[in-house]
Amino acid sequence: MPRSSVYALRSAPGSDRKPGKRGPKTEWSDEALVVEIRTVLSESPFVGEGHRKVRARLAAKGIVAGKNRVLRLMRENGLLTPVRRGRPRGDRSHGGRIRTERPDELWGTDAARFWTRREGWCWFFGVVDHCVTDVVGWHAAKKGDRWAAPEPVRQGVHAQMGGFAKATAAGLGVRHDRGSQYRERAFQAEIKWLGIRSMPAYLGEPECNGVAERFIRTLKEECLVPERLRGAR
Repeated sequence: MPRSSVYALRSAPGSDRKPGKRGPKTEWSDEALVVEIRTVLSESPFVGEGHRKVRARLAAKGIVAGKNRVLRLMRENGLLTPVRRGRPRGDRSHGGRIRTERPDELWGTDAARFWTRREGWCWFFGVVDHCVTDVVGWHAAKKGDRWAAPEPVRQGVHAQMGGFAKATAAGLGVRHDRGSQYRERAFQAEIKWLGIRSMPAYLGEPECNGVAERFIRTLKEECLVPERLRGAR
């Protein structure tokens, strides 16, 4: 039988097949399902629930509904959990520049863990100039804490500013992520004493610290990871 004849028989009057959406049919209309969704939300001990949790709670009550359907109904009826947008963070496309026009205006710092055959896990801390991408200071330590994090900054100040005293590096900014080593009072107090502005990257936007992040990535690819693999042989 030609394929077209099969479809003609399916849609012919008296056929057992009824036209409509494919897949399993549900006994719950949209209106009835919205009522059940509202009931689930009112019984929840939390302020807001997402559509995945609502669907799971419906399933626990024996009500089976597709994820996309639950999402659609909650969106149409204003039942989705409100999303906290937070403060505007500028151009999220990162179309701006993080490179500076002159050296010693902005340094970026970051850290990485690496494996050694003799010492086990160790830490590397580095500081990179945002203009010329020179490594102005680096430090390796067994413990990557708040005492190790400022060391490459000290080295950079010694080398680039010719000394180490209060306000020696006035006008310089240091870009860092929100790791615990950089948020500690010891790190923040030391760079403030040197006259350095603390410039943390925006939360969830590591591109702000892209100069140091790129250096750490290259260091891992070219030195740290290959050395670890050679040690495993």
